[in-house]
Amino acid sequence: MNGMFVILTAFLALPGAASAAAQSPTARAWMVLQQGLTSNRAEKRANAVHALRLVHNNPRAQTMVEKALTDLNPKVRAAAAQALGPMGAESSVPKLKAVLNDKEPAVVLAAARSLLLLGDREAAYEIDYEVLIGERKSANGFVASQINELKDPKVVAMMGVETGIGFVPFGGAAYEVFRRVNKDDRSPVRAAAAKELAMDRDPKIDAALSKACSDKKWRVRVAAVDAIAKREDFKLLHVLTPVLDDKSDIVRYEASAAVLRLSGE
Repeated sequence: MNGMFVILTAFLALPGAASAAAQSPTARAWMVLQQGLTSNRAEKRANAVHALRLVHNNPRAQTMVEKALTDLNPKVRAAAAQALGPMGAESSVPKLKAVLNDKEPAVVLAAARSLLLLGDREAAYEIDYEVLIGERKSANGFVASQINELKDPKVVAMMGVETGIGFVPFGGAAYEVFRRVNKDDRSPVRAAAAKELAMDRDPKIDAALSKACSDKKWRVRVAAVDAIAKREDFKLLHVLTPVLDDKSDIVRYEASAAVLRLSGE
């Protein structure tokens, strides 16, 4: 027994061993998200901040997203503006209103959508009015910019087009283009099915979503993680923990945010 104790003590003395052994799922989740948010690649920053939409009533997560509103890349700013609404970040309303002056229409429209979700209908409707009368970049112009984004399948996932909803109210056109560009009709449909099952409390759904977390298609994995997060069942936390090491950064970020949501952190 004493020999085993000595070996264990020696192991824990190795660089990083103690921290790895003591790191909880929530600590790992924060670390994964922080790595994404500080990445040199705008795509990773955008995906990480988008994942934080799943974390509600959390000052730390809200601060991270608000900081991303000033990112130099418009994709990151748009992802941040879009995330604050689902987060229920009512105290972020002044910052979202400031973003309405952003030169990029995608950022403005994302901010307007979040303001609408947060109850500030007047500001959101004002943006819609300006788009309608031509004072802002037209809706058609925005759809065209969306179509260009769809050439990158990872951006498609961030925008949620796999469900046919889209980034803002132009999902129909964007989804059709996505199907043509990607040539994968099954994954979007299966991903949409996973998300639709989020509120179904049948125990067999837990098993199906758990299995989908290891699906070979990353779009299906990320949709399953999203659905598990929205089920808000702490008993499913063990399903998400292995996904923190997923080979797809999008899936890792979503899983990290889902872990924080289920953990209540």
